[in-house]
Amino acid sequence: MRHTASLTANCKLLSTLLKEQTIPSVYGNTSGLKKSDIRLLERIYRRRLPKNRSLTADLAMLMAECSNSIGRQVGVMVHRSGNISHVIVGDAKGIFIPELDNFPLGRKVLRGLRLVHTHLNNEKINQDDITDLSLLRLDALIILGMRDGLPDTVTLAHLSPERTKPYEVLGPVPFHGMDRAFEDFDVFISSIEDGMESRRAGFDIKDKRERAVLVSVSTAPRYDQEDSMEELKELAKASNVVVVDTVLQKVKVINPKYLLGKGKIQELVINAMNKGATLLIFDQDLNASQTKDISDLTELKVIDRSQLILDIFARRAHSKDGKVQVELAQLRYRLPRLTGKGTAMSKLMGGIGGRGPGEMKLEVDRRRVRERITLLEKELKSLSLARQQRKARRVAQGVPIISIIGYTNAGKSTLLNNMTKSSTFVEDKMFATLDTASKRLRFPKERDVIITDTVGFIRDLPKDLLAAFRATLEELEDADLLLHVVDISNPRFEQQIQSVEKILADLELSGKPVLLAFNKEDLIDREEAEAICHRFNAVSISALRPETFHRLMKAIENKLWPLKTA
Repeated sequence: MRHTASLTANCKLLSTLLKEQTIPSVYGNTSGLKKSDIRLLERIYRRRLPKNRSLTADLAMLMAECSNSIGRQVGVMVHRSGNISHVIVGDAKGIFIPELDNFPLGRKVLRGLRLVHTHLNNEKINQDDITDLSLLRLDALIILGMRDGLPDTVTLAHLSPERTKPYEVLGPVPFHGMDRAFEDFDVFISSIEDGMESRRAGFDIKDKRERAVLVSVSTAPRYDQEDSMEELKELAKASNVVVVDTVLQKVKVINPKYLLGKGKIQELVINAMNKGATLLIFDQDLNASQTKDISDLTELKVIDRSQLILDIFARRAHSKDGKVQVELAQLRYRLPRLTGKGTAMSKLMGGIGGRGPGEMKLEVDRRRVRERITLLEKELKSLSLARQQRKARRVAQGVPIISIIGYTNAGKSTLLNNMTKSSTFVEDKMFATLDTASKRLRFPKERDVIITDTVGFIRDLPKDLLAAFRATLEELEDADLLLHVVDISNPRFEQQIQSVEKILADLELSGKPVLLAFNKEDLIDREEAEAICHRFNAVSISALRPETFHRLMKAIENKLWPLKTA
């Protein structure tokens, strides 16, 4: 009998717990509220709106009663189905909207939620309300103005499909006349959504590529920003990203939190969302806190230039060496940027012999990354040993080595292919080839050389990437000659030369013999090409036209065998 009574009591307890778990939470500023206030707020969840109604008098009266009772603003999130997903308590001046993880925006123009909230003193709609509407991509924002504790006016704001105005405000209208003013809500919102979809020029919902807004915030001169932005566009293209807009902002002082001021960054995010962007790419490197702070303002992905380059390298690496080096660079980049989110930091892992409460999940993640880095470093050393053995064989044969270097997309692989009649992968994109390729090239008088293509350089090459590829670039130390290929048709070719020379200096290779070869001479005027070559003591060629190689071959002979050639 005692056992049966105990079992019955446990069942009742379990039933009570399950009921409590099914009651949705009240979000926001609930501190100091009485239990009766909480129960009154929870009653709001039982309401359901017809699809064609923006707000019902029943719900409005209950919200006003709650708001008047606690002296704070009360808000609700309503799904298009009519169900209430969130009941939110604010303070006397506003509400703080919680995470909407269960209602992701994705590629939609509107989220499918509308926000209704009270204004205690019948205040007009304000800029904070409009910012919430725009950033969260809400179907509508409905302000319930109160007077003497009762609903008095209703104001509805929505995003506008017209390019000339980002949003539109309807009202305020008297509370008792809102049904006539805001009828057929579902049809109204569908028409707005259709209009906004058509405003996204060229946007194909079936196109799964990322759509990006490129952002540059710098204290550098405008022309430097523009040059760097053009390069960022090429990097985005190489990563198969569609660029929908570019934003250049020259500032006197970089904002340590958002790079821009909060108002400007909000404008940027709203503009990006209006254009259907899924990604923000910053030309400047972001630290972990900046990435998080900007991400917190929006559901768009946020990356920087270094992360974009790492993504390209990850796509293009095919050899064992390349894959190991890219993974190592990615892990080194991500390690200081690992952060806990939500409850992740509270998950503790203890155990027998554990010290203190155990490791936090974030610490476990960091430890695993460090272990993987150590493993990859060991693997890289073994691969480096294999390269050294191959180098030793080449040295024993006494064959000179020429390493082709240069800025990315200068035409290095095309030159190697046409000089050696080989078929290294070539594409008109930045970092089309990452894996080194070595070919034998025969000169007149029975002279052979080994000619090697290397990974392309770029200005501000991520330090983690340079460190990871240092082992591969060490092969440049063994070269008897560095053939520096430059795209003469690029208006920024002088800056590109300086970037390559800086990387060579970082690798302590500035003392190596260098032959400068200007590629793509067929894309500029012949006299201009000759003047540039004379100025830089270089030769000009077109990697697509082997008949132009005789000047280059002669210059290489003069560098490698000066006495014998003479």
